Amino acid sequence: MRITIVILLIVIFSSCKDNNTSGLSITSNSISNTTSQNIKYAKGFSIIKHKNYKEIVVNSAWPNSKKTFRYILSKEDISIPKKDKNTSHIKLPIQRVIVMSTTNIPVLEYLNIDRLLVGFPNTDYVSSPKTRQHIDHGKVKNLNNDTNLNMELLLELNPELVIGFSVNGNNSVLNQINTFGIPVVLDGAWTEQHPLGRAEWIKFIAAFFDKDDEANTIFNNIEANYLAAKQKATSATKKPTVISGSMFEDIWSVPGGSSFVATYLQDASTNYLWKTTKTNGSLQLNFENVLQKAKHAQLWIGAGNFENKMQMAASSEKYTYFDAYTNNKIYTYTNKIGPKGGLLYYELGPLRPDLILKDIIAIAHPQLLPNYEPYFFKILN
Repeated sequence: MRITIVILLIVIFSSCKDNNTSGLSITSNSISNTTSQNIKYAKGFSIIKHKNYKEIVVNSAWPNSKKTFRYILSKEDISIPKKDKNTSHIKLPIQRVIVMSTTNIPVLEYLNIDRLLVGFPNTDYVSSPKTRQHIDHGKVKNLNNDTNLNMELLLELNPELVIGFSVNGNNSVLNQINTFGIPVVLDGAWTEQHPLGRAEWIKFIAAFFDKDDEANTIFNNIEANYLAAKQKATSATKKPTVISGSMFEDIWSVPGGSSFVATYLQDASTNYLWKTTKTNGSLQLNFENVLQKAKHAQLWIGAGNFENKMQMAASSEKYTYFDAYTNNKIYTYTNKIGPKGGLLYYELGPLRPDLILKDIIAIAHPQLLPNYEPYFFKILN
C-alpha cells in the first residue's frame, strides 16, 4: 500500500511539474535587452537578466567542477530551442521550497521568505530561533537526512524548488529528486575562497524569488561592515602569531594559506603561521610538524568544538604542549549553540563574514574594539 501511494504521488507530481515547464522556449525577442547583475567577489555564479527571463549560470557547484549548470527563470512561457541535461527551466513564482543546507536558512530569513520553506533534512541541525519556531509549529517537516531522504514525504510536500549542494558531483538523492520533475539547483557558495564571495551567494538564492534588490542591499551592508572592520585592523601595531585547527587520529587539519579562513586571519591583521601555503582547502599535517612550527603561537583561533580545556586535554594530551593552551589563549566558534546542539557559526557565519572578522579582530586586538561582545567565538577555559 505504501509503495502504491508513492508511485501515485510520483505520477501526479511529475505531471504537474511537466505542465509547469512545458512550452518554455527562448525566442529571438527575449535575447535582446540583456544586463548582467553585478557580482563583486563570488567566482562561482553569474546572473544575466534578459527581457522576459533570468539566466543563472553556476560554474563552481563543487571544487574543480568541469560542469556548468544553467537555470532559466521566467514568469511566463518562453521557448528554448537548445536544451541539455544541465539546463533547468523553472517557472516563477516559487511558493514552496526545500533547502538541503543550514547555510540557506539565514538567507531565507534575511530575504523574508522563510515562510516558503516546507522541508529540511534533519531539522535538529537548525539553530535559528525563527526557523526553529516554524519547525516546532509543524510548518517545516523533517526529511530524515540528506543521504537517506524521506522521498515519500518530500513528494507530499510538493516543492517547486529544491536548493541543494554537491561535494563531488555524485549525489544520488538530488538525481532522484530530479527524476520526479522537481527542479534542483546547486548552491556552490561553500567553494568560494573569499568570505565575502560566500556571502554574495545570497544574490543567487534571491534571484529565484524576485528578491534581487533586497539581496543587493543586504550584501552591500555586510560588505561595508566587513571592509570597515578590515580597515580598522590595519591600525594594529603588532600582529600576533596564530595557529588554527585541531587533530583527528594524530592528523592535524589546518587551513591552507589561500583558504577563506586564512583570509579572515589576514584581514584581521594577524600572523597566520601557514599563510604562505597555496592550498585553498585544509593541510593535513602530522603533530610533530605542527608542534615545531606553532608551539609558541600566541593565539589559537578555531580549535574545534571542544567545550572546555579539560575536554580538550582528555581528547589528546598533545594539545597541552602548546603555549596557547598554557596561557589560556584558545578560542572556539561555539559561543552560540542551538537548542538541538547545532552551531550558529556554521549556519549564519557564511552569510555574516563581517561578524566573524570583528570577532577575530577583538581577539587579536582587543584595544581596537573596546567593549565588543564576540558573536561566534569564545575563549576556552
